[in-house]
Amino acid sequence: MIVTLTANPSIDRTVTLAEPLLRGAVHRASGVATHPGGKGVNVSRVVAAAGVPTVAVLPGNADDPLLRALTEAGIEHRSVPTAGSARINLTVAEADGTTTKINEPGHPLSGAALAALADLLSELAAQADWVVLSGSLPPAVPDDWYVELIERLPGTRIAVDTSDAPLRALAGRTDSATPELIKPNAEELAQLTGGPAEALDDPLAAARAAAALVDRGIGAVLATLGVAGAVLVTAEGAWHAAAPAIRPRSTVGAGDSALAGYLLADLAGATPADRLRHAVAYGSAAAALPGTGLPGPHHTDPGAISVTSLDLLPHS
Repeated sequence: MIVTLTANPSIDRTVTLAEPLLRGAVHRASGVATHPGGKGVNVSRVVAAAGVPTVAVLPGNADDPLLRALTEAGIEHRSVPTAGSARINLTVAEADGTTTKINEPGHPLSGAALAALADLLSELAAQADWVVLSGSLPPAVPDDWYVELIERLPGTRIAVDTSDAPLRALAGRTDSATPELIKPNAEELAQLTGGPAEALDDPLAAARAAAALVDRGIGAVLATLGVAGAVLVTAEGAWHAAAPAIRPRSTVGAGDSALAGYLLADLAGATPADRLRHAVAYGSAAAALPGTGLPGPHHTDPGAISVTSLDLLPHS
């Protein structure tokens, strides 16, 4: 079972335009789609579509549209009451695949709500193969809350996919909080290791940066690099998977789908190279789908993904 925590969930609404977005203009949408969202929720959606048990943990009230949407989608979930309803995240998708995102900040969580979420996560972690801590934190939640959760769950295989202050807090506490897996993109990898994000679009440079994190105790780094594919670095080696040629339609959920693909392959006993192959297959399949649609196994072709081993030693 894969348990996901989404502290800052959302209703994801995608508006599709037939023409380029123009600031100050009036546009007529050619399509509108709405799905339950938030990074952990997206992981659970992909995992559930593959027929693997998952539970999404999140704040929300019984009458929240987000919880109703999860129920309608058949996603098992557990929630704790909170003030306010889920935020709305708006994506404007253009015909050429360009996406513009406007995300609401979300509602603050009380100390009682945070404690209840932590207790619920601890309860479910006892039966979980993986626990996923994913996405941003709501306003006023301590930046190191993910660190506290990792410290509370020793022996649990934890994957983290976050950015900015929560990610930096994790990087500063690798002496006491070392997740089994982190899934940064190039920009987030730069936040962890320093240097310009543009330089980490190169797979070898990204893998070397990721190796420094593995040396600090993190089990594995799955770095998604967009059109450059992705790299996986563990204590055993490093691999690069090239991105397949696709017609991109929306980037919403691509990274979450890549993480889900990796975890699904891991549960199936796949090798590191095959876990990476599945990650890129799922991530690219998500990018080829319109709006906030997420892939199922029938959308993916892991066997078509080329994976090569990387030599990280410097050469003169």
